[in-house]
Formats: sequence, structure tokens, C-alpha cells
Amino acid sequence: MKRAVALLARGDPAQAFKEAERAKTAAPRSGAVREVLALAHYGAERWRDALREAQAYRRITGRLDQNHIIADCYRALGSPEKAIPVAEEALRAAIPEEARAEAAIVAASALADVGRFDQALAMLRRLPTRPEVGRGHDLRVWYVTGDVLSRAGRTQEAAREFRRIVRHDRTAFDAAERLAQLS
Repeated sequence: MKRAVALLARGDPAQAFKEAERAKTAAPRSGAVREVLALAHYGAERWRDALREAQAYRRITGRLDQNHIIADCYRALGSPEKAIPVAEEALRAAIPEEARAEAAIVAASALADVGRFDQALAMLRRLPTRPEVGRGHDLRVWYVTGDVLSRAGRTQEAAREFRRIVRHDRTAFDAAERLAQLS
């Protein structure tokens, strides 16, 4: 299991899920094993496997802190409408702030996928961000906000969001390029 975690940390999800599968054989009811296995499959873009393992993690532990992974797998599998309630369930739970941000990001992206831009923006605006600090999850929230605004044809507002990101980190995502395209 330690090896799987180390491989994930090094950015090698393909090898990590092989190691985590071995751990699952030894401890199939371990929430920690199922969580690492879900994250490894997710990192390797094995959406169906990641979904199955993340759902097993949730069943075993009763925790909702990986619901954003479940929701994003639904999106990747072409079912954004299934992603929304799963992410919203996480937003109502007592989970860490970063996991809440990820749940809102996935829910907003799923809403935008089905053309519900105003609801997507409302979902993102429920999250308190810290513009003076620009934490990692703040940058992701601003990026998705900019993307949703851009998809909705609200280019000036989208540019403002991308500018906010670039102010904190010029290399974050493709925010500088997106800003240049909108300016």
C-alpha cells in the first residue's frame, strides 16, 4: 500500500493501481486501500474502475470526501446529470474545504456541460475564496468560473477570472493563454 501511495505521489498512477490492486487482494474491506485504488485509477483515466472503487470507499467508510471523484467519473463517462447530485451531497457534508471546492468545481462543470451556466456560476459562488492569498483550490475555482463564463459568452467577466489567476501564478493551468485569447 505504501508503494502505491508513493507511486501516486510521483505521478505514476498506472503503476500505483497495480500495487493498490495487490493491496486490495489482501484487504478488500479496507477503506484506505479502496481510496488509493480509486485515486490511482482516476489518475490513469480509468473512469469506470475509479468510479467503482470510489463508490466502494464511500460504502465502506461512510465518508463523502471523495464524492468529487465519483462525480467527475460520471462526467468523464458522459453522464453529467449523475454527477450533480453526488457533488451536491458532498457540499452538504462536513468535509475538508479543498474537497468541498472540488465538489463544487465538478458540479459546476457538469451543470455547464448541460448548458445550465447560471446554476453553475451560483454553485461556484457558494464557495468562499481568498483573493489576497490565492490558494490552490481558489485558483481552480476561479479557473472553472472563467471557463463557465467563457462558455456562456460572457468574455469580459471570464477575462477577469483568468486575470485573477495570473496575478497569483502565471503558470497555473492555461490561464494566461485563455486570458490572451479573451483580450
